[in-house]
Amino acid sequence: MTTDAASQHHELSYGQYLKIDELLALQQCLSLDPDTGEPEHDETLFIIIHQVYELWFKQVLHELDAFAVDLDQDAPYRGGHRLNRVLKILKTLVAQLDVLETMTPLEFSSFRSFLADSSGFQSAQFRELEFALGQKTTDHLDRFEPHPAEFARLTRRYDEPTVWDHFVRYLERQGFTIPLDVIERDVTQPVVESSGVQTALVEVYRNDPALSATCEALTDLDEGVQEWRYRHVMMVQRTIGAKIGTGGSLGAAYLRETLFRPVFPDLWAVRSQF
Repeated sequence: MTTDAASQHHELSYGQYLKIDELLALQQCLSLDPDTGEPEHDETLFIIIHQVYELWFKQVLHELDAFAVDLDQDAPYRGGHRLNRVLKILKTLVAQLDVLETMTPLEFSSFRSFLADSSGFQSAQFRELEFALGQKTTDHLDRFEPHPAEFARLTRRYDEPTVWDHFVRYLERQGFTIPLDVIERDVTQPVVESSGVQTALVEVYRNDPALSATCEALTDLDEGVQEWRYRHVMMVQRTIGAKIGTGGSLGAAYLRETLFRPVFPDLWAVRSQF
C-alpha cells in the first residue's frame, strides 16, 4: 500500500465508512401538515421502518445464498450459523412491528394518501425471498416487468433452485434415497410433499444428529417466516382495518391468504412419523 493510500485508509471515519450523511438523507417525507407546514410526524417512522426492512431482506438473501453454496459444496456445517443468523433477523423483523404498532390508525391516515400507488406489496426483495424459499408465482414476476433491474433479479430467482432443492440434492449426494422426480423437478413450481423425501428425513433424524439439527433449523426458518406473516397481517388489520391497501392491494384480506403456507412441507409432514 502506498503512503498516500495508507494515509487515506487511516483517515477514514465511521461516518464516511457507513455513509451516514447519505443514509440520513434518505428519509424524505412527502406529507405536509396544513397547520405547521411540516411533514406529518409519523411519516418519518414509517419510512425508517420500511427502509430497515429492506436492509434486513438484503442480508437474509445474502445469508441464504451463502448457505446454498455451502450445500452445493457438501459443507452445510461450514456456514451452519448462517441459518441461525437468519432466524435472529426474522425475530428482529417481528419486533420491528411492535414499533410500527405504536402508530395509531389516525396517525397513519394523516400521511397515507401521500403514498399514492406505493405499497409493501411491491417489495422486490421480499418477492426474491419468497422465490428463494420456493413460493414462486408468475403473477408477482409479471408485476415487476416495467422495472428492468428488479425484474431481472426476480427472473433469476424464479429460474434458480430453491433452498429446499439445494438441501434435498445434498441429501441425495450423501447417500439418502431421494426420488428422481424430486431431484429433477421443475424448480419454478411449488415445492410439494414427497413420501420418499419424508422417508429419507426419518432416516436423517434417527441416524444423523448433526444433519437433523440442520432440518430443525430449516423448520425454525419456515416457522419464523410464518410468524412474521401473521404479525404483519395483524399489524395491517390493526392499522387500516378492512380498507384496500396502498397501491391497490387488498390489504389485510390479501395477506391473510398467505398465512400458514409452509415453505418446507415435508419437514412438517414428517413429524407424525416418529
